Amino acid sequence: MLFKDRIDAGRRLAEKLRGCVESDGIVLAIPRGGVVVGAEVARRLGLAFDLIVPRKIGSPQNPEVAIGAVTQDGSIILNKRLIDLLGITQVELKELVSHEIREIKRRIALYRGGEATGDYTGRQVLVVDDGVATGYTMFASLRSARKMHPKELILAIPVAPPDTLEALKKEVDHTVCLISPDDFYAVGQFYEKFEQTSDEAVIKIIKELKKSKK
Repeated sequence: MLFKDRIDAGRRLAEKLRGCVESDGIVLAIPRGGVVVGAEVARRLGLAFDLIVPRKIGSPQNPEVAIGAVTQDGSIILNKRLIDLLGITQVELKELVSHEIREIKRRIALYRGGEATGDYTGRQVLVVDDGVATGYTMFASLRSARKMHPKELILAIPVAPPDTLEALKKEVDHTVCLISPDDFYAVGQFYEKFEQTSDEAVIKIIKELKKSKK
């Protein structure tokens, strides 16, 4: 399966979710690419929409190497084996986490205009992204979403590698993943168009969805 773009992935994901979501369900989308997918799910299923903002924690030697992830409420997932292997000290790790939390707060202020996250206790919560690779940011997001005390926590993604998907299933009550191929290299290989989503695009989507709910 190849998605034309993130809107196409969101449309297909919404069709797969139809019938198993409740009218008061809430889509929590992961910026930035996941916002496009999540917004399409919210529009087509008539669901409320919000953000959940994780950040990858990169190695000091190579920021592209993920050693974990953190979310806005401080939920942290760490690859302790890799941290020990790379010789990263607790002081270094604390600074890395603090840096990413500052970036999360900056993004929340930018995207939400300072608005606090809603109370989603007892509601069905769908955490949506445009795909999952290593799963660090998604693991952190699901742990954060679980702290919101949802009635049901659903993972909804277009694509993920089999091993990561199996591990993520343990974090949620229900999982919807459109494809989980063995020959997985990167999320972008399953999209015809996979351009980076801008902050401006995220803000525009949030404003549009707010207006539609008024």
